[in-house]
Amino acid sequence: MSISMYKASAPIFVQFLTSLSNVLDKAAAHVEAKKIDPSALIDARLFPDMFPLARQVRAATDHANNACGRLAGVEPPKFENKETTIAELKERIAKTIDFIRGLKPEQIDGTEDKPITFTFPSGATREFTGQSLLLNFCLPNFYFHATTAYDILRHNGVEIAKRDFMGTPVTL
Repeated sequence: MSISMYKASAPIFVQFLTSLSNVLDKAAAHVEAKKIDPSALIDARLFPDMFPLARQVRAATDHANNACGRLAGVEPPKFENKETTIAELKERIAKTIDFIRGLKPEQIDGTEDKPITFTFPSGATREFTGQSLLLNFCLPNFYFHATTAYDILRHNGVEIAKRDFMGTPVTL
């Protein structure tokens, strides 16, 4: 039995990005209620050598955009990576969700063996098939950064739970 590349990507990304946006709503309410400077959360990290919350959210959206865009053969959205507020992070997530929702299953399905070359910011390149890009690179990285963003907020007192991280399954 095979699984659709579209169903293994687009609905998953939309579900967890939606939950990440909702978690950021709870973070905004938390900083307001506790009279905390929002930048304390935006710049928070779990350990000094890890990325802060803003970068974790950026990375999660980048992996979702890159996976879906490359599989579909369309240019993913470009961002300036200058988000410094919860509202700006939520806007980035919303643009990512809109991009993914705009793709059709037939653009992504059947891309299991599609050759994809990924160029890293360092200039190094890596060859993937569509399936290995999605299952072995983009999804694991996406989950890592989404989880770390959640963990940063939880560690800083935002009252969130597993159901907030999981969100509601999405059918596209």
